[in-house]
Amino acid sequence: MKNAKVLIILSFIAIYVIWGSTYVFNKVAVTELPPFFLASIRFFTAGCIMVIIAYFTKANLKISKQEFKNICITSFFFLVYGNSVFVWALQFVDSGFGSLIASTNPLYVLIMMRIIDRKPMQNKSILGVVLGILGMILLVSQKELTTSKDSLIGILVMLSCVLSWSYGSIFVSKAKLPKNFLVSTGYQMVIGGVFLAFISAIFLESWSSPISWTTNVQLSMFLLVVFGGIIAFTSFNYLLKVVSPEKVSTSAYVNPVIALFMGWYFLDETLTLQSVIASVILLTGVYFITSRKKIANNK
Repeated sequence: MKNAKVLIILSFIAIYVIWGSTYVFNKVAVTELPPFFLASIRFFTAGCIMVIIAYFTKANLKISKQEFKNICITSFFFLVYGNSVFVWALQFVDSGFGSLIASTNPLYVLIMMRIIDRKPMQNKSILGVVLGILGMILLVSQKELTTSKDSLIGILVMLSCVLSWSYGSIFVSKAKLPKNFLVSTGYQMVIGGVFLAFISAIFLESWSSPISWTTNVQLSMFLLVVFGGIIAFTSFNYLLKVVSPEKVSTSAYVNPVIALFMGWYFLDETLTLQSVIASVILLTGVYFITSRKKIANNK
C-alpha cells in the first residue's frame, strides 16, 4: 500500500509538471515541423521504445481482439484527435493560452460522468469546477494572450480536442486493456503514430530528417518523447485505473500554471499579475476537486 501511494504521488507529479511543460515544447517544435508529422514521429518513437522495454522486462505482449479494438479507440481520442489536433491549433495560439483551454477538461469529465453514469456531483466538486472556470475566465479575458487572426478557430478546435480527451478518460476507466501499462500505452502510441503518419501524408505535409532540425527542435522532440510520452502518458494511464477520472483530470488545472510560467520564461509570452492571480484560483479549484473523493470514502 505504501509503495502504491508513492507511485500514485509520482504519477500525479508527472502529469502535472511534465505535461505542463509539453505545451512549450510542442510550441517550439510546431514552429518548424508540420503538426501531424511532428505528432507521428513523437508517438511512434515513444511507443516503440515502450514496447521494447516491455519485451525485455518479459511483459506479455499478446493482446485480445477486444483489447486491440479498445487500444485503437483510446489512441484516437487521446493521441490522434485529443493531442495532435490540439498541437495543430498551437500554430495560432500561445502555448500558455492553449493550456488554459485544456483546463476545461475537469468540467467536461464531471458533466459526462453525470450524463453517462448518472453520477452526482458533490458540493466540493462543483465548487472546484466553479473556481476553475473563474480562474480560466480571468486568464482568457486578457487580449494580450491571442497572437493571430486565426486564434478564434484555434480556440474552438482546442475545445473540441478537450472534449475528445475527456471522453477518452471515461472510456479508459471502464475499457478492457492490457494490464501492463507499458504494453497498453506503447501499443496506443504505435497505433496513434501510424494513424498520424497517414493523416500527415493525406495533408501532403513535408517530412524531414531529425538531422536537419534545429537544436531547439531536436531537444524539444527528445523531451516530448521521453518525458511527455513515455513517462507522463504511462503515468496518466496508470492513474485512470487506480483513481477516479475526474481526479486525474485535475492535471488540466495545474498544467496551465506550469505552461504560463515556462512560456513567459522561455518564449517571452505574456505573464501579467492577472495571470498569477488566476493561477492561484485554479490551484484552489484543484484542491477542492482532489479532496472530494477522500471525503466521499470516509462516509
